[in-house]
Amino acid sequence: MLSRGKPATASSIEDATLPAGNAVDGSTTTRWASAAGADPQWLRVDLGAPSAVTRVTLNWEAAYATAYRIEVSADGAAWTSVYSTTTGNGGVDTISGLSATGRYVRVVGTARGTQWGYSLWEFEVYGTGPSTPPAGTTPVAVNGQLRVCGVRLCNQYNQPIQLRGMSTHGIQWYPQCVTDASLDALATDWNADVLRVSMYVQEGGYETNPQLFTDRVHGYIEQATARGMYVIVDWHMLTPGDPNYNLTRARTFFTAIAQRHAAKTNILYEVANEPNGVGWPAIKSYAEQIIPTIRAQDPDAVVLVGTRAWSSLGVSDGATEAEVVANKVNATNIMYTFHFYAASHGSAYLNALSRAADQLPMFVTEFGTQEASGDGPNSFTQAQAYLDLMAAKKISWTNWNFSDDFRTGAVFTTGTCGAGPYTGTSRLKPAGVWVRDRIRTADTFPTG
Repeated sequence: MLSRGKPATASSIEDATLPAGNAVDGSTTTRWASAAGADPQWLRVDLGAPSAVTRVTLNWEAAYATAYRIEVSADGAAWTSVYSTTTGNGGVDTISGLSATGRYVRVVGTARGTQWGYSLWEFEVYGTGPSTPPAGTTPVAVNGQLRVCGVRLCNQYNQPIQLRGMSTHGIQWYPQCVTDASLDALATDWNADVLRVSMYVQEGGYETNPQLFTDRVHGYIEQATARGMYVIVDWHMLTPGDPNYNLTRARTFFTAIAQRHAAKTNILYEVANEPNGVGWPAIKSYAEQIIPTIRAQDPDAVVLVGTRAWSSLGVSDGATEAEVVANKVNATNIMYTFHFYAASHGSAYLNALSRAADQLPMFVTEFGTQEASGDGPNSFTQAQAYLDLMAAKKISWTNWNFSDDFRTGAVFTTGTCGAGPYTGTSRLKPAGVWVRDRIRTADTFPTG
């Protein structure tokens, strides 16, 4: 199956609870429904890259089509019909024997079987696509399922490795910066190993439309997977700072994500972005409640736990890593996160990370070369000191952020995400040029 979890769009929806993504989520209890009483209507899925399509299955709800077409397209603009019927009777339609190539596949309903609209429990597209990268050519193909060994992140050969990549900005603000073109550049021009998908919970994020943002994350996971990159699913809680405030939401979200993607080997779960204004015991308690939720669906993936004071190991509150070392989360296969901004966070932060990495599995899931606001002047010298430390101690990292936001920490110049290009350096700010150079250096992933 090529379509499950891929980005889906539709000509209309009946209401916000019945979006296009419901038809490609693998569940026969959720559905897409078009606006009632109007013809034609369509549902489209983006397979992520040109694919050979051999079969389509339509699982209709009561509102079915008596007449419809299956169409494919290379660009989402010019469409070719590969199947049509005027005798549909609902239920489950399986259309086999197709021989078509396209990146986009859609069903177009032209005559309704009821007074309502069109509604599908599932829209499934089968064939041969690029979702399995050629062996040995991508970070995931080389390293496979990751795990924590001692205080390091290890690959399928039990060898310590370092991943390097980028974090998105909030996907409620900059989804236009996470596209096939930009991710192609990240994977093949920047040579990134990992994409962090930063989904804010508040600030216009998940809490405003849980299904929309869950579907958006599903789509980004599939896009990263198709390019052989690891992907960090970032529960970007920030305000309020106590992760327990969002525990119920986190359980719902991580159950949906882990359930869908449990078979993948490239997922890491970051369960609390930057806890703040709350003590380590409360953060630890949250982690020990949410980790079993993930493990129930995906027992093998690495889980990343935020630390106190905006993931500074407590340093920003005058504490140190000692509080975590003395009171570790009661779970296995986990790592602790650390964030820094080089122009604001000097030797006290650097030294805390260095000490912690000798006693705890650490992952720097967010850093910038500028001030803590993600803006202001860059301190490339201080940032390089951090990178040298992380290289020496095999601490993986993602840089903030892969967008064209106006701040200096956004790697692209303003307006890039509307037109590109994403390759090369012509549309990069100084911080973008700097971090791209450091991601592009050759990986040394040991295999034995």
